[in-house]
Amino acid sequence: MAATPTLAEGAPGIPARWTSSAKSGVGAALSPASRVWFTLSHGIVNEIYYPGLDSACTRDMGLLVTGPGGWFSEEKRDAAHAIEPFEDGVPAYRLLNTTARYRIEKRILADPARPALLQETSFTPLEGAAADYRVYVLLAPHLVNAGMGNTAWVGEHKGRRMLFASGRGTCLALASSLPWGDCSAGYVGFSDGWQQLSRDGRLDPACQRAEDGNVALTGEIGFSSGNSKVLLALGFGATSDEAAENAAASVRRGFEPAAKTYVAKWQKWQAGLLPLDRHDASGLNTYRVSTAVLATHLSLARPGAAVASLSIPWGASKGDDDLGGYHLVWPRDLVETADGFLAAGDPAQALQILTYLRSIQQPDGHWPQNVWLDGSLYWPGIQMDECAFPLLLADALHRAGHLPRAKLTAFMPMIEKAASYVVRNGPVTGQDRWEEDAGYSPFTLAVEISALLGAADLFDVSGRPAPANYLREIADCWNDQIERWTYVSGTPECRQAGVDGYYVRIAPADDAGAASPKDGFVPIKNRPPGDTDKPAEAIVSPDALALVRFGLRAADDPRIVDTVKIIDAQLRCDLPQGPLWYRYTSDGYGEHADGAPFDGTGQGRPWPLLAGERAHYELAAGHKDKAASLLSTFEASAGQGGLLPEQVWDGADIPERELWLGKPSGSAMPLVWAHSEHIKLLRSLRDGAVFDMPPQGVKRYIRDKTGSTLRVWRFNNRLRTVDAGKTLRVELLQPALIRWSSDHWQTSHEIQTAENALGVHLADLAVADIPPGNIIVFTFFWPDGDRWENVDFTVGIEEPART
Repeated sequence: MAATPTLAEGAPGIPARWTSSAKSGVGAALSPASRVWFTLSHGIVNEIYYPGLDSACTRDMGLLVTGPGGWFSEEKRDAAHAIEPFEDGVPAYRLLNTTARYRIEKRILADPARPALLQETSFTPLEGAAADYRVYVLLAPHLVNAGMGNTAWVGEHKGRRMLFASGRGTCLALASSLPWGDCSAGYVGFSDGWQQLSRDGRLDPACQRAEDGNVALTGEIGFSSGNSKVLLALGFGATSDEAAENAAASVRRGFEPAAKTYVAKWQKWQAGLLPLDRHDASGLNTYRVSTAVLATHLSLARPGAAVASLSIPWGASKGDDDLGGYHLVWPRDLVETADGFLAAGDPAQALQILTYLRSIQQPDGHWPQNVWLDGSLYWPGIQMDECAFPLLLADALHRAGHLPRAKLTAFMPMIEKAASYVVRNGPVTGQDRWEEDAGYSPFTLAVEISALLGAADLFDVSGRPAPANYLREIADCWNDQIERWTYVSGTPECRQAGVDGYYVRIAPADDAGAASPKDGFVPIKNRPPGDTDKPAEAIVSPDALALVRFGLRAADDPRIVDTVKIIDAQLRCDLPQGPLWYRYTSDGYGEHADGAPFDGTGQGRPWPLLAGERAHYELAAGHKDKAASLLSTFEASAGQGGLLPEQVWDGADIPERELWLGKPSGSAMPLVWAHSEHIKLLRSLRDGAVFDMPPQGVKRYIRDKTGSTLRVWRFNNRLRTVDAGKTLRVELLQPALIRWSSDHWQTSHEIQTAENALGVHLADLAVADIPPGNIIVFTFFWPDGDRWENVDFTVGIEEPART
């Protein structure tokens, strides 16, 4: 009878943490049989995802080296790291880790035939003989999305020794083509292999099992047998036997056959894309890096789903309470990803994304802030740009001929629900695109208005002119008021910059105690207590350039030109690679001043993708040379391996925190949204025009200068005033009788609302002939409840504003 394996000491281990978000490589096999996604940084494997790309299963897997006299080295800490892809656009990697005493070479990819990661490794002494060294693999399981609650053990499968771990219904097994030497399973921080080897120079053979904690597995690779190369296979499965069988099968098949299939699948896909190839100074094909990043972040189980990043920002400081990191689906990022596929010449994938979006749309027509791959909600916020973006994608696919009427019919219920939600709940958003503040956001307004125009065209194509006309009426009405809601003049910032005015980042809603963006305050998130609320007029953002990007304002509109001057005065950061921009004034999402990780407060850092957005503005303005220069800046902001980060460091170098001026900070990398922006910029520069600019707004508002005779009052957007000569429309979510007066109830009028094609109950009050200075007062009788509102609402008639 076999003896019970000895349990390691130190349960349950130190609090679990993730690892660096500064990835140098991400990869996956384009094969449904694989279901493994992997990440690399510091010369080793980091998080591996299985069975979906929202389920991280490991923290990292690296090598430890020991030598005579208690000498100890960890490759990720002690070596210089280099990385290169096998081929352009193929996310399989060669890694080279070098110290004065040894060189480690690796080739890493996912097995296309099964859920397993393959790492071929060779060890070469640069000082002394091979017999002087022992090499160990250190693996930290985090099954699934958590470091605690894992169990690790040293065991066997069909007579073959392997390292195992299980947790939350998922298992892994690590197999080696060379016989294992000493192996152990321990608790991180107490009895794990790193602690044992760094302290004692050897593994404790008694540590064979560690249960229900933050655990690590360590095994000596059999290089001492005279072999200098080993194949490690990390298999996954629902049971330990399944995981072990997958690992063993990968070892039996060998690295070369798997690599051949892996590379061929990627090359076939890349060959079908547009040839927008571009190489940086090192020879790296930046376009193919970006396309590979987009495809690597796609789900297999849920076609069309893609996560925002296979990383956890500031992961080394994050624990099990940060379940999602960025490996979640954000509808906004997903549409940006679809646009990247469209720009690269893969409309089928963009259409698949639209299909997935249809599957996760909520019954009332909106899309959640973010979701797991199966559509279940993670954060509960609602952002109106995310609710409108899928309409833009549907319109773009239709205009490009990839969503003809026959296919469009299947998406019209989604489009109708989304358009209805936007017109019912806009223009004010509960959160802006930075997921923080409510109010009137120029970016959100631009997306909403252009999306309504695009949806109107789709209704026309479907033979439904009534909802199409209504959507255009609302779009015109909102477009007419962008300046009233978000534009300021005569501020100290105007005088300092020598401009007449500018668009603010976000302005309080009409019913939030502010009559204009010059009034009221914006709460700045991620700032310490006492440093949060700022005057709305003092906060600016590159978000205003969306008014040009989405075709609502001309690039040379004086209000836009002045806003660009303010943006550059407040938010431009000149770095060694060129200028980048901050998200907005006083942003707190980034490292602290001393480089300490963001912990709920911090200081915002420059975002490379904003250089891509600025380049698109410059292209729209006819400055192609400036756009091309910003493309180079954008690309030069990438980290090792060409991956684009969310943010870069803007302070003096802090080597101990791995922060260098102009280089990626500790935020997400890669950011898929940034890679999509990169692809779109390459396409835009090739075409000489902004690739994703919807044409409807350009024609309607810039060329034809279409205005609106309407102003709309709603309970979620209560107008205080209306320009003389405008029609006052009241829109409600249920039928009502409206009683109104323009002479303080000396006389009154009544009008019944009528339900339109999108389920909005509306009535137009004939106030166009009432002169300025008068006040309209009205109330409601609700027939469904047989009651009066018993509250009077007022709207003042005022002189039209000068434009």
